[in-house]
Parts: sequence; C-alpha cells; structure tokens
Amino acid sequence: MAEMGSKGVTAGKIASNVQKKLTRAQEKVLQKLGKADETKDEQFEQCVQNFNKQLTEGTRLQKDLRTYLASVKAMHEASKKLNECLQEVYEPDWPGRDDANKIAENNDLLWMDFHQKLVDQALLTMDTYLGQFPDIKSRIAKRGRKLVDYDSARHHFESLQTAKKKDEAKIAKAEEELIKAQKVFEEMNVDLQEELPSLWNSRVGFYVNTFQSIAGLEENFHKEMSKLNQNLNDVLVSLEKQHGSNTFTVKAQPSDNAPAKGNKSPSPPPDGSPAATPEIRVNHEPEPASVATPGAALPKSPSQPSEASEVAGGTQPAAGAQEPRETAASEAASSSLPAVVVETFSAAVNGTVEGGSVAGRVDLPPGFMFKVQAQHDYTATDTDELQLKAGDVVLVIPFQNPEEQDEGWLMGVKESDWNQHKELEQCRGVFPENFTERVQ
Repeated sequence: MAEMGSKGVTAGKIASNVQKKLTRAQEKVLQKLGKADETKDEQFEQCVQNFNKQLTEGTRLQKDLRTYLASVKAMHEASKKLNECLQEVYEPDWPGRDDANKIAENNDLLWMDFHQKLVDQALLTMDTYLGQFPDIKSRIAKRGRKLVDYDSARHHFESLQTAKKKDEAKIAKAEEELIKAQKVFEEMNVDLQEELPSLWNSRVGFYVNTFQSIAGLEENFHKEMSKLNQNLNDVLVSLEKQHGSNTFTVKAQPSDNAPAKGNKSPSPPPDGSPAATPEIRVNHEPEPASVATPGAALPKSPSQPSEASEVAGGTQPAAGAQEPRETAASEAASSSLPAVVVETFSAAVNGTVEGGSVAGRVDLPPGFMFKVQAQHDYTATDTDELQLKAGDVVLVIPFQNPEEQDEGWLMGVKESDWNQHKELEQCRGVFPENFTERVQ
C-alpha cells in the first residue's frame, strides 16, 4: 500500500508539473499576442542586465587570468631551460660557476613562488567570485517562471469575476491560488531585488583587489628577478675580465690551395697603448766592429762551419758569393722596409756594416732583421697568422714574396718556437705590427 501511495504521489507531482508548464506556455503566448497583460518591473530588468554583464566580464577575466598563468608557467619552463643551458656550457674551471648555479636555483624558486601566489591570491579568488553567479542565475530564471504563474493566476481570477455566470466556489479557489502564486513570486523577487544591486556594486572592490594583487606580485617578482639578473651579470663580467684573452673568433679555415692573403687589416690594439702607434727606430750612427748593429746578422766566423756544409755536407761557397736565400731575403727587405733598414739588412747579409765587419749569428733565422715584443694578446684568425701573448718576442724576417705583404703586417717567427724547432716553414707567420713594439 505504501508503495502504491508513493507511486501515486510521484505520478501526481509529475502531472502537476506538466500542467504548470502548459499553463505557463499558454500564458506566454497570450502575452506575446497582446491578449494578456504582463507584469513589468523595469528596475529589476536593469538589475538582470547588469548581472549578465557582470557575469560576462567575470568569465572573460577568469579566462584571461588562466591564460596569463599559463604564460607564466611557459616562461618559467623557458627560463629554466635557458639556465640549464648556461650551467652546461659553464666549464668547471671558470670562476663563478657555483655562484651561477645558485642564481639558477633561486631563479627557478622565484618563478615557482610567483606562479603559486598568482594562483592563491588571484585565480582562487576569481573562482570564488564567479562561484556565486550560477545560483543567482538559477533563481532569476525561477523568479521569471513564478512571475508567469502569478500573471496566469491573476488572469484566471479576473476572468471568473467578469464571467456572466459566476461560480463562487471557483472564484474562491482561483483567489486562493492567486494569493499563493503572488506570495511565492514576491518572496523570490524581494530577495533578488536586494542581492543583485549588492552583487553589481561588489565588482568594483573585486577588480581592485584582483589587479592590485597581480600588480603587487609582479612588482615584487621583477624586483627579485632584477637582483638575480644583476648578480648573474656581475658573475659574467668577472668571467670576461679573467678569461677575455681566451676568446676565439670562429672563422672558416682556408683550403690548402687558397690564394695568397690580400688587403689584410690588422685589429687595432686597445686605445692609448704604446703599440697603437708603432715606430721603427734605426740607428744611423756606425757601430764598432765588435758590436752587432740591431737588425743585422753577424757574419760567420772562420772556426764555424758554414750552414750549407752542416746541412748538405758540401763545400763552403766562394768568398763574395751570396746564398740564394740570402739574395731573396735581401730583395724582399728592399721592397718592404725603409731604405735605412734595407741598407743595414743588406750589409748584414753580406757580412759587413759601415765601420767594419760584424760577427756571424747562426742562432737566428735566415734573413733576420730585428726583434719585436708583443704588447697585447693577439688571437690568430687564419692559419698563416701568429698567435701572440703579451710579452712574446718575435724575430722579424722578410716576406718570401714582397707582393704578399699588406700594410701594417710583418712576417716573423716567435723566438721560443725558433729556439725549439729551427724550422721556418712550421713556425713563421704574419702578425699585426701595431700589437708589438721593437726591442732591438
């Protein structure tokens, strides 16, 4: 019996709901056709418009805030990858490695903290703010339905009262239904009339708090990030100062059959350095016979075997005859150096200088002219250039082909390389004159 009763109540409730829907539909049709008047409340309609606008703006703000957070997350990942790359390329023996790693860790923590605070102070607040809209929207829709029920009950009661044949029982019942419908509608209407304006006004404080939170978090984040970036910059500046001389320029290497170098322009040394304006000083006064003139090769002594006899085991050239390489060196010097230097060099090759004979120097490369000392580091950018460190001594020799010499460049071999190998082909190379200073 209880089961039957339960089924009967359920069936009755369904039938009642269906009847209400039919009555509402009929009432709306009559109102649209102008055959039934509709209760209007312009003030409430304005509140509903404001509510819909506020919901649209809040939904858009929530969407854009989520996009912003996704961008922060992406920037965090990109920054993390960039710092990982720096940690990988930062070699263990470079100064500041530990500092750079610590900065990278703090950078990662700062991004995580920034993202989490945005979630807590902006996104969650946004979700709470929008969480109240669905319930109010549902109540607004329900109020609309109750208003239709009220208008329908009012029209039914009025039609019974104006009928020619009045049925007092029906009129009393219709009046009872009208009072009930009016009471339900007014209760919901009063609540919404109070809540909607309050909700509309709350948007100002919510927008202020939300954007203040975002702005404050961004300000603190960028301040802390600026400090980290400054610390990283200081570490890299220190690295540059200590290892600046080890910076190499990446350049394609020429092939073995590449044409001779032409129009080479030497890199300028630091401003104000003594090597910025190179000067060749030549002693015009004759030297005593026992003192070697700077830049002049001393003639071989009788007790020393000639270089030709040492290498080939042959006989010493006749007196007054020049070896082929000495002749070539003399011609090269005459076309690439000042006249006074050429004269001194030629005399040295022939074994004589004004004022007497000069002692031979077999420990210097053939065609040696003078010595220079590097005043600055120079990084070679091609295979035929010398790599210089400040303090290196270079033995200057003439170009094999004078036409290959470019202005501001000299040919030579580092003294340390010559003393070790005694091979010009392996050790000689060109270098910028303005990076060096003549020493003798």
